[in-house]
Amino acid sequence: MTEPAPTLLAIIELGGYPNLTALYRRLGFEVTVVASQRKALAALKRQLPDVIVAEFNFQSDFRDRTSNLETLMARLQRHPEVKVICFYQSEYQHKFQALTERFPVFAAIPFPIDPERVEAALRRAIA
Repeated sequence: MTEPAPTLLAIIELGGYPNLTALYRRLGFEVTVVASQRKALAALKRQLPDVIVAEFNFQSDFRDRTSNLETLMARLQRHPEVKVICFYQSEYQHKFQALTERFPVFAAIPFPIDPERVEAALRRAIA
């Protein structure tokens, strides 16, 4: 009996990096791609993925949060087995670090996104 393919939820809100779906599939992932945090939270209700790849987007205009990821990460606190890989802009590293002090992030990859670094993180995630 074969083991089911690992699952990956890719949250692409702003983009600005290569489409990595082919890489995810080549590594054996069953991939779901969504374009917003709202759709990501809905996807989590249907299936809990093994890995989530998401962008950290700092937003100073949020009243109660500093980025797009707080709600998602709070939701994942009950599921520490889900590995989160975040892409972040170097100029907001200090804001991203504040997030990682509150929530566990499996791997953090700065822009510009290097597909080889993403592949290495994904291989570690499913090892």
